Amino acid sequence: MSESSSIVPPDTARELIVRYKTRLKIGGESLRAAYEARPLTEPILRGRSRLVDGVLTDLWRDFGLPASATLVAVGGYGREELFPCSDVDLLFLLDEEPDADLEDRLTRMIGLIWDIGLEIGHSVRTVEACLEEAAIDVTVMTNLLEARCILGNTQLYQRFETSLRSVLNAGQFFKAKRLEQEQRYTRHNETPYSLEPNCKESPGGLRDLQVIGWISRAAGMGTHWRDLAQHGLVTEDEATELRELERFLQHVRIRLHHLTGRREDRLLFDHQEKLARRFGFDATEARRASEVFMQEYYRTAKKVTQLNTILLLNFGVEFFPNRYPAAININERFQCVRELLDVRDEGVFDRHPSALLECFLLLEQRSELKGMTARTLRALWRGRKLINAEFRQNPANRALFLRLLQQKRGVVHEMRRMNQYGILSFYLPAWRRIVGQMQHDLFHVYTVDQHILQVLRNVRRFMVAEHAHEYPLLTRLSTSFEKPWLIYIAALFHDIAKGRGGDHSKLGMKDARDFCESHGLEENDTLLVEWLVQHHLSMSNVAQKQDLSDLEVIRRFARLVENERRLNALYILTHADIRGTSPKVWNGWKGKLLEDLFFAAQRLLRGATPQQALGTPIRQDDARNLLRYYGLRPGTEDALWDQLDTVYFLRHDPEEIAWHARMLYYRVETEQPVVKARLSHVGEGLQVMVYMKDQRDLFVRLCGFFSRLGFSIADAKIHTTRHGYALDSFVLLDPGQEVHYRDLITLLEHDLTERLATHAPLDRPATGRLSREVKHFPIAPEISIRPDERCQHYIMSVTAADRPGLLFGVAETLVAYGINLHTAKIATLGERVEDTFLISGPGLSQDAQILKIESDLLEKLTI
Repeated sequence: MSESSSIVPPDTARELIVRYKTRLKIGGESLRAAYEARPLTEPILRGRSRLVDGVLTDLWRDFGLPASATLVAVGGYGREELFPCSDVDLLFLLDEEPDADLEDRLTRMIGLIWDIGLEIGHSVRTVEACLEEAAIDVTVMTNLLEARCILGNTQLYQRFETSLRSVLNAGQFFKAKRLEQEQRYTRHNETPYSLEPNCKESPGGLRDLQVIGWISRAAGMGTHWRDLAQHGLVTEDEATELRELERFLQHVRIRLHHLTGRREDRLLFDHQEKLARRFGFDATEARRASEVFMQEYYRTAKKVTQLNTILLLNFGVEFFPNRYPAAININERFQCVRELLDVRDEGVFDRHPSALLECFLLLEQRSELKGMTARTLRALWRGRKLINAEFRQNPANRALFLRLLQQKRGVVHEMRRMNQYGILSFYLPAWRRIVGQMQHDLFHVYTVDQHILQVLRNVRRFMVAEHAHEYPLLTRLSTSFEKPWLIYIAALFHDIAKGRGGDHSKLGMKDARDFCESHGLEENDTLLVEWLVQHHLSMSNVAQKQDLSDLEVIRRFARLVENERRLNALYILTHADIRGTSPKVWNGWKGKLLEDLFFAAQRLLRGATPQQALGTPIRQDDARNLLRYYGLRPGTEDALWDQLDTVYFLRHDPEEIAWHARMLYYRVETEQPVVKARLSHVGEGLQVMVYMKDQRDLFVRLCGFFSRLGFSIADAKIHTTRHGYALDSFVLLDPGQEVHYRDLITLLEHDLTERLATHAPLDRPATGRLSREVKHFPIAPEISIRPDERCQHYIMSVTAADRPGLLFGVAETLVAYGINLHTAKIATLGERVEDTFLISGPGLSQDAQILKIESDLLEKLTI
């Protein structure tokens, strides 16, 4: 073919783009209409594959590609499972490396495929290059396994298929895919129960089913679920269930693509309500339609992970039948087979129902056991319904359940496994109500049951010496606690009453007491568990919302806990609970607040004086020692400290006090603003100190400046010296974490100093988009202003959905009313803020004035 005929003229190319774009659009609309009229997955998935086949076939001919080449569909397109907006994976298979003419044709054709609206993943390879890539990259091997010839050189394609089979090692492929799945699970936090799961990639999604299909193809066991049943890897019922689960997930993905008009596989809050309606789910009195739909999704994902586990176990036996020695008897009910726990016969649970708990205990006690065999898992799933009221009332079974919580290893793994296979739901009826239950409080990212198991995991982690470097104090407290399993029980019950209506702490407290009494716990232990469930939010509320420099706050908290046993247990549970909500909620600053409250209460419970409890003399002595360490002579700090009152020393730790003194001892009477920043010494973020003659609008100016730079304020301590200087301290966090904090220090110090020195116009906060959570699950803002117990100051509490500029709006309102701000405790819980301000000023003793302030704040905070 001549060079001139190898190039499609520009006018012709434009005509081709219009023609094929129109053809794809009309074909897609027709498929969608047919699907909406009669929702069947196979016609739309196969129909789009054939639509694309036709377009590519005609394009291949338009570009006059040689008969020696072959166009091959791979991946999902290869198995004729092309979702409405999925990309199209193509292999241009050649008998030899392309010359310049062929390379030009292929480049132009690939460009035109993109121009007509098909997103493609493509490769141009010879058979030999395919084999080389497949040998080193399991993803390439996986794609090629599902190859399908569209058109071209069929002999070349047959040589490719034969050669690929000759280099495929099914056992190695199985191990690689299993490892790949483990890595994928890790990326998705090992759970299908995140509130915005990915219906393709998350555990329990379509990918779990595709993994089984790939391994089956590699092993030559067929391409359909019934093929696996014929090979004895699943039962006929399981094959039927697998197909039903697959169809549900396919429907989810199809409708998600139709809804968004793009390749979107995440079940975002934006889409859940609309999807629920398309599936025909209705709202109930207690739950949204989206919650009903998502619970069905979680049930599906749970079954998929169960069957995926069973099939991977069975494949392992198929590929490596002689790797392990013969079965080893453990007792008359169980044996060890290939390092897995196995029932000695499938009627074990029917004859010995207590073995439903015993099997998990054996996994905890015997480190050589890596899990359960497929037949044990099947028998366990079938036998779970044997756990009835009579089973739960059996003293032997109750003792077994307690022993599960008292073991030295495996507690979290086995509780997760018990949840996965329905055992926890049957043993703890209250648990059944929270499985797959969503939490729309803007800071939890897991369903209730998964959050509880995450908290249990965090508590357990404190008990393990290998993790002592993470939280040394918590590890020391946990390992010295005489019955750590009591905290495990409190963790299991702390949120078990979520979604019932009413105070879940009080409702859960009753459930916890019933459990403890029925399981024969001593009264003192029962009281501890019951108290922990009732007050599991108390410590975080005090630490994050109240003034820890106020002795009365510490006294009230110490009276609440009464003794060090309760204090230690509550500190452990609180720390684990906050860290178990969402990766975004926990930070080092919250940890520091909890630790400060813990030590203050501990000193008071041990008989310290009020000053000793708050640590004022200790803080000053420690700060002096740090100053000596930095080479400052005794008395250097006196010029600054003489201008500071006791409240200052109560609100700052020794490290901060020493830092302030080092930066300010020689410019106590400065006329110029002093701005200093450093990496936070209590975790991530920046600490910023501002020292200058006080100004009425200083706080709002600072909030505007920090907001414009994209920082969120995690903590603010506002102090006015005796001689009229503002000494304000901030902890700043960068939610995006796009730039290393160290790189921002010099810029921040320079720019803020300049703006304060020149009295530059007020910075307005940068506008930003609201998060999906806030848009779809808004919360009404709440404002409360009340006097403190001595009626010297007022405590203002603000609860609202987080958004850019929120704190600026609060500060601007306070300035407008002439209100003085003394401290600001900023508690950001995911997308929800619960901020507490200590304020004073004219008019706060008048109800009418407070009402006006609250009304103006509500107007600013309402989205």
